[in-house]
Amino acid sequence: MLNDLLKRNRSYRRFDERERISGEQLSEWISLTRYCASGRNAQPLKYIPVTEKGDCDKLFPTLAWAGYLKDWPGPRDGERPAAYIILVNDTEIATNYFCDDGIAAQSILLGAVEAGYGGCMIAAVKRDALREQFGIPERYQIVMVLALGKPIEKVVLEEMKDGDFKYWRDERAVHHVPKRSLDELILKR
Repeated sequence: MLNDLLKRNRSYRRFDERERISGEQLSEWISLTRYCASGRNAQPLKYIPVTEKGDCDKLFPTLAWAGYLKDWPGPRDGERPAAYIILVNDTEIATNYFCDDGIAAQSILLGAVEAGYGGCMIAAVKRDALREQFGIPERYQIVMVLALGKPIEKVVLEEMKDGDFKYWRDERAVHHVPKRSLDELILKR
């Protein structure tokens, strides 16, 4: 069951923008992070949910999409995320959030996938522009943005060949993601 959920939890970058996500739904997924491990148990991460179409439109240009797809500027109108969650570190609680961001983001995305949605962790963010657009106080260090929605793209996992880990899209816009084999991951003693 967990295996299937993890396989469905892909980095989706194209969504049915008409299928909106409520603030209540985002709160439910954010609530999952309350049960996650946290370095020193400090729990310094905070979350800014963004659901309104106008706010989503303001947030979109602050993100960079799919670095390996050099000639793709990101999802076009109608395929953009229906919601976002901005992850920030509250520096008044801790200046180091260790690996809490990955644990929290993965937990939120697993909750989204379980509910029939999907998303993408985006750390390539124009932080100053995002901070200004949303009036985020300086004490909150912008860590990443989760883009969320109802996926409309097909993502295929495949065995990595010759160490080439770069994802790519074929002529039908199917997104291919190479994965290392289990034998390559386990170091023999």
